[in-house]
Amino acid sequence: MKLPENGTPWPQLKAEMSERGAGDAKWRDGKTAVYVFNAGPEVEQVQKEAFTAFMSENGLGPLAFPSLAQMEKDVISMALDILHGPEGATGAMTSGGTDSITMALKTARDHARSKGQSGQANIVLPQSAHLAFDKAAHLMDIEVRRVPLKTDGSFEADPDAMAGRLDSNTVMMVGSAPNFPHGIIDPIAALSDVALEKGVWLHVDACVGGFLAPFARMNGVPVPAFDFELPGVQSMSADLHKYGYAAKGASTVLFRSDDLYRHMPFEFAGWSGAPMKTPTLAGTRPGGAISAAWAVMNHLGIEGYRRLQGKVCAAREEVEAGLRARGFEILGQPLLGLIAFRHPELHSFAVYGELYKRGWFTSVTKEPRSLHLMLSPKHAEMIDAYLRDLDAACEAVRASAGEAKESVQPRYN
Repeated sequence: MKLPENGTPWPQLKAEMSERGAGDAKWRDGKTAVYVFNAGPEVEQVQKEAFTAFMSENGLGPLAFPSLAQMEKDVISMALDILHGPEGATGAMTSGGTDSITMALKTARDHARSKGQSGQANIVLPQSAHLAFDKAAHLMDIEVRRVPLKTDGSFEADPDAMAGRLDSNTVMMVGSAPNFPHGIIDPIAALSDVALEKGVWLHVDACVGGFLAPFARMNGVPVPAFDFELPGVQSMSADLHKYGYAAKGASTVLFRSDDLYRHMPFEFAGWSGAPMKTPTLAGTRPGGAISAAWAVMNHLGIEGYRRLQGKVCAAREEVEAGLRARGFEILGQPLLGLIAFRHPELHSFAVYGELYKRGWFTSVTKEPRSLHLMLSPKHAEMIDAYLRDLDAACEAVRASAGEAKESVQPRYN
């Protein structure tokens, strides 16, 4: 495509864009359980109107746009409040989980350097930790030490095994709340104990659970300690555009103290332009992502989040019961909105393919091969439909396997 010689009227472009999107996942109908977090049309309207109200403003310029600077401070303060941030805790908004994780690792590395670390830096994390840590480590030439999970079928990180991989050049160890592949909250309390004993920075990746787990706990879900209430936790990542129901891209990276946070911003004056200081990787920071997060959080409040997260957990419990009744194995003991499961007789990826044919856009997990759902409030209405289509998908896979078996039987004249 080349830039057109003459401009095209907006109505024509709008129609073409609508046509192009016709083949995209239909997330508003509730048959998408990954990428989008559907809290309903009311929240969607707040997202859009708040985003567009500040979409041209730039968070890079707090002096020019003090409104955005204050909204970001408010968002961080609210996040720290629900995540037991101690006095003096602080943080910043980023563009997403990968951005938050990258900045947390950069901060931990620079903090370690300030304390005398000089060798090849390394990071120790469970096998289930998000690949964003590997991406960040690649950018900063940090060695990644992935450690196998517990062998008890819990799909949890193994604190003892992780402790054995720490050394004087470890700049960070990681726990997830929950991990993405299996939806399991790692034993963060035990990791905190290891971190305190070894003097190592512990980061909790709560990109998925940071704005879900606190409200699930308020609703009676037995969520274990996972945040700053544990003294070994030095930093956290928590996405607003996941279970915070904010517009993309909005995440938070949070630190126990300003002394830790001060290693994150980049400040430079040695060029021809004006001195500049940026808190995160980005220069220009879209104002709409900040304003939409602020608006959604204030619109929902504790009551709204409790209500929506109650729907998420109820949907997970309902689908879990339905899966067990059909002979599926649930991986570990999920407590929040993610669930991974497999059938002892059916290939998970084949079942996924049949569900996809029936309009479901979900996900899979590789280790072990399993199906994967990341549920939203909308899915509380969709579990019966999902299970019906799952039944049909399983029957189709069984039939296909039977046909394949029949086709390889010896033939005699």
